[in-house]
Amino acid sequence: MGEIESDGGVLIIRRIHVTYRLQVPADADQAAIDRVLATHERACPVYRSLHPQIQITTSLEQLETGT
Repeated sequence: MGEIESDGGVLIIRRIHVTYRLQVPADADQAAIDRVLATHERACPVYRSLHPQIQITTSLEQLETGT
């Protein structure tokens, strides 16, 4: 999801929110999941290309699998 504003009549992307939807087993190691999400800023090429010009935030939606 992004937020766009007008700057002198030109549309500019100011903020982007990324929601990761991760399917995990019910017994998944939450600490491992948190560590993976924490690597986003330093490992994501899009984040590193756009930030700090565009504010980027993240969240995680965990979807349990049947296994």
